[in-house]
Amino acid sequence: MQRTAGKAAAKKAAAKKATAGKAATESTPKKAARRKPAQKKQSQQSQQSQQGQQSQQKQQSQQPPPRKPAETRTARAAGAAKAAVQSVRSVKAAKRDAARPPLLRTTDRLVLPRHPALHIPDTKVALSTASVYPASTVVAFELAARLGYDGVEVMVWNDPVSQELEALRRLSDTHRMPILAVHAPCLLITQRVWTTDPWTKLVRARAAAEKLGASAVVVHPPFRWQRQYAREFVEGINRMAGETDVRFAVENMYPWRYRDREVLAYSPGWDVTDEEYRHFTIDLSHAATSRIDAFAMVERMGDRLAHVHLADGSGSGKDEHLIPGRGKQPCAELLEHLARTGFDGHVVLEVNTRRAASPAEREADLAEALAFTRLHLASHSGVR
Repeated sequence: MQRTAGKAAAKKAAAKKATAGKAATESTPKKAARRKPAQKKQSQQSQQSQQGQQSQQKQQSQQPPPRKPAETRTARAAGAAKAAVQSVRSVKAAKRDAARPPLLRTTDRLVLPRHPALHIPDTKVALSTASVYPASTVVAFELAARLGYDGVEVMVWNDPVSQELEALRRLSDTHRMPILAVHAPCLLITQRVWTTDPWTKLVRARAAAEKLGASAVVVHPPFRWQRQYAREFVEGINRMAGETDVRFAVENMYPWRYRDREVLAYSPGWDVTDEEYRHFTIDLSHAATSRIDAFAMVERMGDRLAHVHLADGSGSGKDEHLIPGRGKQPCAELLEHLARTGFDGHVVLEVNTRRAASPAEREADLAEALAFTRLHLASHSGVR
């Protein structure tokens, strides 16, 4: 009995011990579980603190540097007054520069006064409106009048003023610049000016010359792809010349070059002396591009030479239209020849001023060209 009771008590104690161990085992994960959220919360708070510090540092780095103390009202007023004075001075300086005469200012009397030892022909020196390209026809009239040219040759091109007779007449009257010649729209860029029909262009050019008082119409030979026009050109141009007192002066051209190859772009040809035209225009820049003897061409033209486009060239493949005296063409010799032989046409400066750095430089170039021309048109009075 006692033995049974002892066994029961031992069994009961063992069960109690096992239950206590199980409870202890189960309570450990629960405590750990309770500790985990606390640790996680602490970690999140730490991360948020670090992020806040980084954000604060970033904001501080993006903020502009601290401003200097604001200027006083007196200092600001003084600065504005100084800027205004500088602005007024710059405007006055610009006006003074604009009022200054060009580097060369010329008329025939200024360059060559009348003298018994000098023979100065009555040959008129004109400015081609193409000489101021890309500036407008209006600018050409203004410069021709200011520099002392005798007149203007109007290049009919994409400028609307060059196509309108009334506008041209008003310019001529305003500047007292007679229109001495009309250049018909024969260039590639003027294929649609006035009309696309080449004969209609010439009829309109003749009408313009007659109404504006010009004595010459300058015309280029046809392009080779204008086949019908080219076939009829020589006969047609001579027929038109017989219907008016205006001279149709056909201009010498040049072969187009691409690398080492020549392209014959004109028909009947670029050398107009091969045909029996009534009147010619000699262009010395074109002669340079053609690499021919300009004087030999002038001799072939003989007394049919009616018009001169004066410009220089170096003999390169480009049509340069340099200021006379800056290339290799016999510009001076040709002018002296014209003065000696009683030339009764016009000398037109058709030069390229596109590289001029400013309007003042363009004006100086055109003044130089005029001075050169007037100087070499004179000859000794004993030479007639």
